[in-house]
Amino acid sequence: MTDSSISGRAAIVGLGATEFSKNSGRTELRLAMEATLSALKDAGIDPSEVEGFSSYSVDKVPEYEIARLLGCKDVKFFSQVPHGGGAACGPVMHAAMAVATGVAKVVVVYRAMNERSWYRFGTGNYGFAASPIFDNVNYGWYMPHGFHTPAAWVGMFAQRYMHTYGATSEDFGRIAVAARDFAATNPQAFFHGKPITLEEHQASRWICEPLHLLDCCQESDGAVAMVITSAERARDLRQKPVTIKAGSQGISHGQQSMTSFYRDDITGLPEMGVVARELYRQSGLGPESFQTAIIYDHFTPFVLPQLEEFGFVKRGEAKEFIRAGHHARGGKLPINTHGGQLGEAYIHGMNGIAEAVRQVRGTAVNQVADVQNVLVTAGTGVPTSGLILGAA
Repeated sequence: MTDSSISGRAAIVGLGATEFSKNSGRTELRLAMEATLSALKDAGIDPSEVEGFSSYSVDKVPEYEIARLLGCKDVKFFSQVPHGGGAACGPVMHAAMAVATGVAKVVVVYRAMNERSWYRFGTGNYGFAASPIFDNVNYGWYMPHGFHTPAAWVGMFAQRYMHTYGATSEDFGRIAVAARDFAATNPQAFFHGKPITLEEHQASRWICEPLHLLDCCQESDGAVAMVITSAERARDLRQKPVTIKAGSQGISHGQQSMTSFYRDDITGLPEMGVVARELYRQSGLGPESFQTAIIYDHFTPFVLPQLEEFGFVKRGEAKEFIRAGHHARGGKLPINTHGGQLGEAYIHGMNGIAEAVRQVRGTAVNQVADVQNVLVTAGTGVPTSGLILGAA
């Protein structure tokens, strides 16, 4: 570790979450406050000590209002990372940087959304024409050809991946089945007690071929928050520290937001490759170092190239990894042990980071044995981010 590295210099010391539902019945600000207060209580840190906040775009909860309601004194750091789910790990990285550099001693990272009861991401009706900013104009080149929804955008990549490497809809289904198996034993999951079979996956209706309904994540209401402070202080707090061993963001050549169709090859996720290389560089770890992983699963097809970008398998060989069940309960790399966004909830990836924290603490419902390091990835198809969390 060099003096300029964030590796090992900050830790997650508090974790809080609301229930996950389809109709929370309260404001996103209320959800954010519930999760934040729970996280601070978990850490044993008084709200007045918070000096920083970080969240990410498509969040409607302003940090100044949380600061006011918490009774914060002097807030010295705040950030909001762009690119929606691709930003999920970014706020933790930003918080670690703020703590490591002495800008803020205690930072709260949060995500709150009524993404089912207040608004929905997957409708294809975004009002782009009324707001001709760059992204909206860019989508105007795609929507006339039927690319209206995230499922359609991902479907294009998935078709090419299938054509090139021989992956099948059943391979995607095996990812969904494993996620729902974990969710079935997780009382916090929306699909608790509701596993699915591969036959049920295959029989679910088409959303945008090759994606079935059960290839697509949920739309959820809820909130998650975490408290981050220095590794030194973390040793004296009530919870087992979860060390931030690495954090990275990534944009690669030809990058667009969900529509990077004009690259020479659209079977990979090169922006996730940028993240992978940087995480490994910071931490000194490699693919063999993880006991479990949280792989962003907004759509099942993008799980396969993520496994490849991080070197768990060679290019095009993720299907064999999945067919062997290495990703499932009892496998050599169980992924999304909380049920993922397919089975637990879609809190834009923040609930996945929470599961990584629980795995390191040893308190997960579907606990993997002897967890030392957990990989966490953020949303794919957009500029993205990732983390390595682990035991001190």
